[in-house]
Amino acid sequence: MSDDVLSVIPTDPNRQPDRVAAERAAAIVADLAPGLPDGVEVEIDVEWYDVVTVVACDANPERIGCPHCAGSIDADWWADLLEEHADGEFGSVVVRVPCCGATTSPARLDFDRTCGFARFEIAVWNPERMWFDDEEMAMLADALECPVRQVRAHI
Repeated sequence: MSDDVLSVIPTDPNRQPDRVAAERAAAIVADLAPGLPDGVEVEIDVEWYDVVTVVACDANPERIGCPHCAGSIDADWWADLLEEHADGEFGSVVVRVPCCGATTSPARLDFDRTCGFARFEIAVWNPERMWFDDEEMAMLADALECPVRQVRAHI
């Protein structure tokens, strides 16, 4: 069985809100994604990571673009990079892209599906909605006291 995960993360990958802010935001998320009408609730995970971690990124993106030459990067290269950094540490990683040999951070790669890097995440499992709208994202940013973005994965 596969799952959908809709995550909210700070736009700054190193930002970690305090517990009070995280609890405020998690309560908002619980109201915005209450589950199915038959009473089945969604699972909401609030996570603080010790290091910058890949968040809600499909393991096999269909297309990855280079931020330097706009060339296509093979998904196997990305899978190998994920395996190489299985400990989750992506904060200081610099990679040499195979298309043009330029160096960049994984966060600058152009994924066809949303992908994020963060030390904090609110993840909604099987939320029964695709995205939070702009107004909802503004509420979450206010609650977390920092700009946020959302990423979605089907895993």
